[in-house]
Amino acid sequence: MIKQVAAAGLLAATITGLASAGDVTGNVGLTTNYIFRGITQTDNGPAVSGGFDVEKEGFYGGIWASSVDFSDATTMELDFYGGYTFSVGDFDLDFGAIYYAYPDSPEYFGESQDFMELYFGAGRALGPVAVDVKFSWSDDFYAGTGEALYAEIGAAIELVEGISADARFGSSTFDDLTGADYEDWQVGVSGEAFGVGWDLRYHDTSDFFDDSFVFSISQSFGG
Repeated sequence: MIKQVAAAGLLAATITGLASAGDVTGNVGLTTNYIFRGITQTDNGPAVSGGFDVEKEGFYGGIWASSVDFSDATTMELDFYGGYTFSVGDFDLDFGAIYYAYPDSPEYFGESQDFMELYFGAGRALGPVAVDVKFSWSDDFYAGTGEALYAEIGAAIELVEGISADARFGSSTFDDLTGADYEDWQVGVSGEAFGVGWDLRYHDTSDFFDDSFVFSISQSFGG
């Protein structure tokens, strides 16, 4: 846990340093259900979110917060992230880290709900279709549940000008949780109307969790 807190401090310092010289943008959003890897984070209720991002010569960092409802005292998620993006040939590559914090969450069996992940992503265009893969790894996942890996693949295409469709498939594996592995998938359409972004999406999983339709709106500013 100490090294995770130290890493979160390093990410926050990186974001602060970039903000003094980089391009800063902000965002706010509202959704009917905050879904993370196929699992509701708001007990199938709505969530409000917002954050700031900064970018400079491929380096980036950000802070993002959302309301949550874990059916305990937890009401807020606060994420710190940073990384570096660059291109090699036709591929766009992304390396980074993200720290998930739950400031008002109780401990479970002496373990914090906070956790950190390292990630690597790669994407490229195949004609009109943009495809990408991403791997996110944690040595001690949510609430101290041990090593975990999330692998995902996605594809997106512009249907008409300003409206796109996309689909994603993900697989969660846990080294220390027997029988907890599962898959999730989603399909959605998104666009912009009157300067406000919108997204309609269907989520489902292989086990454990209910499927759901989610509608979200968002607004970006700055830059």
